[in-house]
Amino acid sequence: MSIRVLKYGGTSVTTPESRERIAKTAIRHKEEGHDVVVVVSAMGRSGDPYATDTLISLFKAQNENYRPRNLDFLMTCGEMISASLIANTIEKFGASAICMTGQQAGLITDDHFGDARVIRVEKEKMLRPLEDGKIIVLTGFQGVTETGWLTTLGRGGSDTTAAIVGVALDADSIEIFTDVDGIMTADPRIVGEARVLNAISYEECYQLALDGAKVVDHKAIDVVKRAGKTLIVRNTFNDAPGTVIGPESVIAKLGIEDDRDLITAITSKTGLVQVTVNMSLTSPENQIFLESLEQNKVSIDMINFFEDRKVFTIQTAKLPAVLEVLERLNLEHKFAQGCAKLTLVGHKIHGIPGVMRRIVMSLSKAGVEILQTSDSYTTIACLVHVEEVGKALNALHAEFGLSRDPEQPND
Repeated sequence: MSIRVLKYGGTSVTTPESRERIAKTAIRHKEEGHDVVVVVSAMGRSGDPYATDTLISLFKAQNENYRPRNLDFLMTCGEMISASLIANTIEKFGASAICMTGQQAGLITDDHFGDARVIRVEKEKMLRPLEDGKIIVLTGFQGVTETGWLTTLGRGGSDTTAAIVGVALDADSIEIFTDVDGIMTADPRIVGEARVLNAISYEECYQLALDGAKVVDHKAIDVVKRAGKTLIVRNTFNDAPGTVIGPESVIAKLGIEDDRDLITAITSKTGLVQVTVNMSLTSPENQIFLESLEQNKVSIDMINFFEDRKVFTIQTAKLPAVLEVLERLNLEHKFAQGCAKLTLVGHKIHGIPGVMRRIVMSLSKAGVEILQTSDSYTTIACLVHVEEVGKALNALHAEFGLSRDPEQPND
């Protein structure tokens, strides 16, 4: 049994024309001899009637002190509407389709409502309709607990659904369709010269997703990486080949031109606060402070330790919780709001001399102030003022030649 999993995001399922395109694509795969599972998100984006963010706003407007379980119940509705419409459109063109919820498809989760984790897949619930010749249209983003409560999988949950289902069914292909041509070297809305990558490694794509790129969710990347499956990101509205995400060995075996250079891509994440806490490395309050942040579910990033202070970043929404901890422990501090993190990602970046110099010089030339830096095996990150993100991204994109045709030599 050859199975293909096709996932479509909110902008892809919004109009009758796009739904017809999805239906025809699914039918084409079926006619080519493949079994097909179509995974769908809720229609549209925030403000659209059935978008997930719209449903959340509607719910919270009634009562801010809500049970997460009740919110999950509402949030599953958007995907159900999409699945029903897509299945109906497929049948309009003469194929047999069945829409299924995560519960009906056997996606069993823990009871962490709002950000549940799939603990097993009862795949026979999907295999039966596939064996009967039906195209499955599956609601993304949702599952069910052992005791029957509906759950949602958190932001990007439909991508995760597609990855989990693709792995569980040992699909030959897992494709995520969106409104761009693939993974790009930068956000094309900010960097006009950004281009589509032919291929990208798991690690690079995971880091891009974690640090602001919104094309594919990082949890989906983790799922396919653990299973050794490739993932393809493509445009719903054209036939561009897209970007293959996978291990270096598979990318080479597929014969895909590796168009990556020293830096593969650059991304940005806004809504950050830089916090400086005056505290020595040997202070007994270090552990108390960090434990207090953990208890308040505060995730810290870009942390730098100095003899007399530590500097780190947090999400703006977590600032009140952090300030409460700092004041309770009577720790001297300061903070700067309106920050953004720029992350340069590249599988060849580690240990290469001169990369940081080029970053500093290009940003300085563009008049961008660097507030903080950090690095890892495949990344270098800079914290800047949010109003300087645009010129910073464009300066770095140009400095590392990311808009260059891959056949063009370096200067």
